[in-house]
Amino acid sequence: QVYLQESGPGLVKPSQALSLTCTISGDSISRRYYYWNWIRQSPGKGLEWMGAIRYDGSTYYNPSLKTYISISSDTSGNQFSLQLSSVTPEDTAVYYCARSQGTPADYGLDYWGKGTLVTVSP
Repeated sequence: QVYLQESGPGLVKPSQALSLTCTISGDSISRRYYYWNWIRQSPGKGLEWMGAIRYDGSTYYNPSLKTYISISSDTSGNQFSLQLSSVTPEDTAVYYCARSQGTPADYGLDYWGKGTLVTVSP
C-alpha cells in the first residue's frame, strides 16, 4: 500500500518562505515514469495543481506560481518538498501531495496524502 504524508509548519507569517515535505512509503520516488505532485485548496475554492517532480528530477510548475515555487526531491529519504517564497495570506490553504503514474493530466492522481493546513497570518 502506498502512503503519502505531508509535514511542515501550520502557521507562516506573510513574506516568509514556506517549506513542506511529503514522505513516501510503499513506493519509490525514483520509480520510472511516475510524477510526484503538490496540490492545494484554499478556503472556499477548488483544487489547484501547483507542480510536480518527475522520477528523473525534472520539475513542472503551474505557470501562475512559477515565479515563487520550487519543488525538489531527496531520493535517499524518499521524500519531495515544496518551497514557496514570500507567501501572502492568499497562500492559506490545505496542501496535499499526490502520486501520478505518468503525466498528471493524462493519468490523474491516484494516491493522496491527507493534507496539511497552512495558515499565513501575522
